[in-house]
Amino acid sequence: MRPTAAQPFALLPVALLCAATLAGCSSTPTRSASSSADTATSSASPATGGSEAGAGDPRVDAALQQLDAEARIRQLFVAGVPLEDLGRGEAIATSGVGGMFLHGRTTAPVEELAATTGGWQEAAAGPGLWVAADQEGGLVQTLKGPGFDVLPTAVEQGRLPADGLAALADELGAAMSAAGLNVNLAPVADVVPAGSEPGNEPIGAVDRQYGSTAAEVARAAAAVADGLAAHDVVPTLKHFPGLGRVQQNTDTSSDVVDPATGRADEQVTAFADALSRTAEDPFVMMSSATYPQLDPANQAAFSQPVVTGLLREELGFDGVVISDDLANAEAVEGIPPGERAIRFLAAGGTLVLSVDGTLVPEMVEAVAARSERDPAFAAVVEDAVRTALTAKAEAGLLG
Repeated sequence: MRPTAAQPFALLPVALLCAATLAGCSSTPTRSASSSADTATSSASPATGGSEAGAGDPRVDAALQQLDAEARIRQLFVAGVPLEDLGRGEAIATSGVGGMFLHGRTTAPVEELAATTGGWQEAAAGPGLWVAADQEGGLVQTLKGPGFDVLPTAVEQGRLPADGLAALADELGAAMSAAGLNVNLAPVADVVPAGSEPGNEPIGAVDRQYGSTAAEVARAAAAVADGLAAHDVVPTLKHFPGLGRVQQNTDTSSDVVDPATGRADEQVTAFADALSRTAEDPFVMMSSATYPQLDPANQAAFSQPVVTGLLREELGFDGVVISDDLANAEAVEGIPPGERAIRFLAAGGTLVLSVDGTLVPEMVEAVAARSERDPAFAAVVEDAVRTALTAKAEAGLLG
């Protein structure tokens, strides 16, 4: 890992936070009565598992020593890179972000992608990068070139015998790893009740679900997750606490609501069961829908009761929580980009996914400014940084 210096993609003047620790800022917190971001996070506290994540791990401690306050915050962002313009990737890699997300579609062969992603890792400022893509199967398959199998839909995968699904997942993990990717934003762990598929726009209508019960979904999702992890590709269970009952897609619609899902619902138990089955810790991606039975006031990605209370404390998940896209999704369009990042981290999230990489500097600046004036939020950010770096240590990305 190389010490972080000023980079072309970087933009903050700083010491916005104390260099020794993000929580140790001496500035007096101030709040504007008109700031919804301040209101949303005024009572934020470190998420379960985060404050102890990486504690005593010399790899994490060494990484923190080489990252200033701004660089630590950048580790909490995954910036999108369009596959039709991979030339943008080097500037993003040198900016010090935590990761990069390949979006779009490509028929480039494995070897070509490996050369590109390898170059990004060499250019990375600070810790190694997460390099992610959506490789589910069916209509959601980013990588389609030589070396990547054409994947069946999740519905078809869910019908495979156990050994067949394990073989498919093993081949998928091997191909992604060979291309230099180390995160798959899959598998989908949403449960679409039988008969409701056509009315479930984001999942059921396009066959992204492994089954119609929590047991079916958890079994298949865990099998896919294990196949990926066997090749050092981190799987991502999505979209907590479940998109199986919504009608609209958060990518293209605002005010997407699931009025029924509660704590004991099969949407939630599918995630709990899948997490208990996986051999290695996956990431968990948050939904951007609203669940009135869980938190009537906030979308799940911005809800401390959902992220910290339900996922971390009740389900016991202490790993990386990543957002769904907080850049282009219609569900978050009415919230300023910087505030989206603040709300997600305050809720207990770890990695902010911004498919539009050009919004990352604005988000980083907002998080840094809020951290400078609010020690409680700064502690939450420090917590997230340790969780993020602990995952990188386990993935071999800290050198």
